[in-house]
Amino acid sequence: MADASLSRKGVLEVYLGHQWSKVQVSLDEDTLTLSLEENVDKSNSNLIQPNSKTVNGGSSENANTISNETPQLPDSIAGQKRRIVVTKEEQNGLGISIKGGKENKMPILISKIFKGMAADKTEKLYVGDAILSVNGEDLRDATHDDAVKALKRAGHTVQLEVKYLREVTPYFRKASALSDIGWGTMGNESPSKPPTQAGKSCWSEKIIPLRLCYVCQNLTMPDTDQRTFELHSPDGRSSCVLRCDDPAAMANWFNAVHANVSLLAEHNVIEVNQMWLAFSRGEMGQEVKYMGWLAEQIHNEQGNPTWRPIFVAITDREFLLFEKAPITKEDWDNSLQSHALIATRLVHSGKHNSPLGNFDILTFGTRTGSRQGVEAHVFRTETQQDLSVWSRMLVQGAHSAALLVKEVNCAVRWQGRDVKLNVHYDSGFTLYEGKPVPEDRKPEIIWQFPYDRLRMSGDDGHRLLWLDFGQDGEQELDLHGSPKPLVFIVHTFLSAKISRLKLTACSP
Repeated sequence: MADASLSRKGVLEVYLGHQWSKVQVSLDEDTLTLSLEENVDKSNSNLIQPNSKTVNGGSSENANTISNETPQLPDSIAGQKRRIVVTKEEQNGLGISIKGGKENKMPILISKIFKGMAADKTEKLYVGDAILSVNGEDLRDATHDDAVKALKRAGHTVQLEVKYLREVTPYFRKASALSDIGWGTMGNESPSKPPTQAGKSCWSEKIIPLRLCYVCQNLTMPDTDQRTFELHSPDGRSSCVLRCDDPAAMANWFNAVHANVSLLAEHNVIEVNQMWLAFSRGEMGQEVKYMGWLAEQIHNEQGNPTWRPIFVAITDREFLLFEKAPITKEDWDNSLQSHALIATRLVHSGKHNSPLGNFDILTFGTRTGSRQGVEAHVFRTETQQDLSVWSRMLVQGAHSAALLVKEVNCAVRWQGRDVKLNVHYDSGFTLYEGKPVPEDRKPEIIWQFPYDRLRMSGDDGHRLLWLDFGQDGEQELDLHGSPKPLVFIVHTFLSAKISRLKLTACSP
């Protein structure tokens, strides 16, 4: 992998704190390193801080630095006990980091409040607040781990009793702006190295692991000048936006980072399949064929189309969607959506003009027959090669699933009788008697037609399916539910057979 990966170094701009800052960037085969020159407050440069942990959201802090400056606050609250109610957000939790604890001979202190999250929205909590109790549970003599556990089990609505302590504020100096990028994920944090002082300035460093990252353009920050690209963390909670001098430089950087992430993805697929093999005790169960990040088109509250990151995996049988990159078996078992690959088809693949103007958007669409009807998705890729690969993997994956599954059976009602329909990849359509028969006997065949006798099919979208076999007449079947899964499976069987015939015809 090292021979095929790309390395680059240069000066770019990174978007931090609503402004652009010059940053030195170094790309290696599996990391992107940012180095930022910052001013240093010498009076606090030698302070060593107690351990820190993030509680219910946010990103971890380096053990030797604190991320927030002490804010301005009303004099009236200093030293006064206050009760603050915080309502957790569904995905982000409280959004604070804490330090201290009995083992550090310090109270439990709020060391960081993450902007835009639940604690910040109260506008009543401050860095330097000591947490005295959580929902009535006394934390004044708690260890750091005890406090973390109490906060995590506090439930949706959390009542905090806090007290602002001026005497501890010297511990809270501003750390590197790069720490705001976050990027703690997969149990493998992206470190922000302590600043190295040189005169009146210092250099801080942020190492971003590229494994399972999402590299994209114009997702969270529209850019008509085509000078920026974005990196999003595997857990979807952190991002980094970088800007180049011109579109050509951006294209070079984007292609290099994208190439390294793609190479890592090939190894990720191997690792996932090894994990599944271990869990299945040597017998191959689910096998991942392809996976990676895409942008899915959704509609906002105003009904306008927009895009969101989505992690997609194609296995030997399924088309899976995840909110974050799955790492553990538990992650893989809890997909956001799961579609049968055999009932999923590619409906379009190509490019169209971006609403922003001077560039194209590359998209492909899928439709899946499900018990709820037809489920449609539109996905965006970042390169033409990505579009080609995803389109090919979907079509070939569905055809391979057809050969793997081979046949489907379902209970139906035909002419007032409860019967069974078999759709077989090779033999076509067979209707059997639905009554149980002894093991040594085969069920009686009512009718049987190969695929080449099918002239037309239709359905009402609810439960009825019509199969027109020409001179042999039309057969109406009540599937007791949505006919769409079966309709899409028949389409996949036919498509796979035609594709196989073409390959056979082209063979020497």
